[in-house]
Amino acid sequence: MKDHDGAQARGGPRMTKSSSGTAKRFIPLVVLVAIGITIFALDLDEYLTFEALKENHALLTDTVARLGLAAILVYMLIYAVATAVSLPGGLVLTIVGGLLFGTWIGTIAVVIGATIGATAIFLIAKTAFGDTLRARAGPAIQKMEAGFQENAFNYLLVLRLIPLFPFWLVNLVPALLGVRLGTYMAATFIGIIPGTFVIALTGAGLGSVLENNEEFSAEGIFTPEILAALVGLAVLAILPVAYKKIKARKDGAGS
Repeated sequence: MKDHDGAQARGGPRMTKSSSGTAKRFIPLVVLVAIGITIFALDLDEYLTFEALKENHALLTDTVARLGLAAILVYMLIYAVATAVSLPGGLVLTIVGGLLFGTWIGTIAVVIGATIGATAIFLIAKTAFGDTLRARAGPAIQKMEAGFQENAFNYLLVLRLIPLFPFWLVNLVPALLGVRLGTYMAATFIGIIPGTFVIALTGAGLGSVLENNEEFSAEGIFTPEILAALVGLAVLAILPVAYKKIKARKDGAGS
């Protein structure tokens, strides 16, 4: 009886510690959700529109002139938060980067901010759900996970180069499939550079349009030529994967 009670006493702290550890895993997720709710409750997402950009163009320009380098850091922080909570309006925010800081600095600021934000949501998803989902995954999911991990960098690069799926979805899925953090960050950083550059370039030339109250359409950013270039880059990224699979089949058939 004493042994039984003692086992319970010894088991108690371990259970409490386990429960505490499980709860701690969800703290970053709760904080992120709270930030998102606050942003929408205060209607801060309404500032990520072309109408808001027109109205606040002069104010933004003056603020950047006063803050200097600090303005770039603040912008990257805002972009990271917007990416982490999956706010709509990423296109406008990227255009703002080109408008306020120029093509090159704007591109760098966006890429760094987006990579930080995407990495944050990746780590939160991996910590909160990754192990649990993988433990409950069936054979099909496990096979997909193994295949994705084998060529994770190339697959992610393609998904970043061509927005076939929403940005937030591409942030989450690799975390649930056990992709390494370094691979995820590298593919994200490199993969979003071309598209970001194009949008930032557009933003850099938008100043005169806003000053003259001319109409601007986002549809004109990705012309057929630019889309073709992005598709070409994606094809180059996926070629090594295709080559490895074709070679493996030939080797298998030869043996």
